[in-house]
Amino acid sequence: MDDTVFKALADPSRRLLLDRLFAGDGQTLGELEGCLEMSRYGVMKHLRVLEAAGLVTTCKVGRCKYHYLNPVPIGRIQERWLSKYAAPWVGLMGGLKNSLEGTVSQKPKHVYEIYIRTSPEKLWQAITSGEMTQLYFHETRIESDWQVGSPMVYRGPDGQEMVVGEVLEIAAPQRLVVSWQFTAAHDEKRTSDPPSRVTWEIESVGKEEEVCRLTLVHDGFETETRTFQMVARGWVPILDSLKSLLETGRALPAVAV
Repeated sequence: MDDTVFKALADPSRRLLLDRLFAGDGQTLGELEGCLEMSRYGVMKHLRVLEAAGLVTTCKVGRCKYHYLNPVPIGRIQERWLSKYAAPWVGLMGGLKNSLEGTVSQKPKHVYEIYIRTSPEKLWQAITSGEMTQLYFHETRIESDWQVGSPMVYRGPDGQEMVVGEVLEIAAPQRLVVSWQFTAAHDEKRTSDPPSRVTWEIESVGKEEEVCRLTLVHDGFETETRTFQMVARGWVPILDSLKSLLETGRALPAVAV
């Protein structure tokens, strides 16, 4: 996968597209065409290469297809070759997610995609099992009976509620949608933010071995709230740790964000 990422980054036109998404995430093909002096088809080809490398992910809203910068592959490359003492910067890669201030939009705010060598059932268990989440999710234990309308809680090691929400949609082991709100025990400044929404989507893509594509969408923000800003930095190390746990049996060390 690293070879694919490096080849995608080697082309200056593709780097320019990533720069354009860095400046304003969630753009259509028409919006991205203006940054390159080439045909619409040429821009499409470059976007497909970036998607294949996992550097760009897409989401359809109605008839529109929006492109998002996915920081996870860059974070994994950094983690592999840079000093372990630089690990906290991996979480900051999530800060690449951005949107135009003051614009009311139906587009998802944060979109992440990662490939994990595991089965959909094992990945679903890791997302919904308290015994598993406490290994990779900042030692928090998720609790719910996983019925639509039921409460969902991430509880810290001391038993305090850190995140609360409600199960909005569930279709095991492919899709889970929950509302999301930090509690005072986690951060008093974020408790005034209205609930947002987190969607987990699991797709089996392996042929000879079990591989899943996990897409996480965190949206439902009315504005760029404190929660919006903080989760941008927080999701990348969590997803990396989840991948490590399922593929190696060991989660990554917790990264402060």
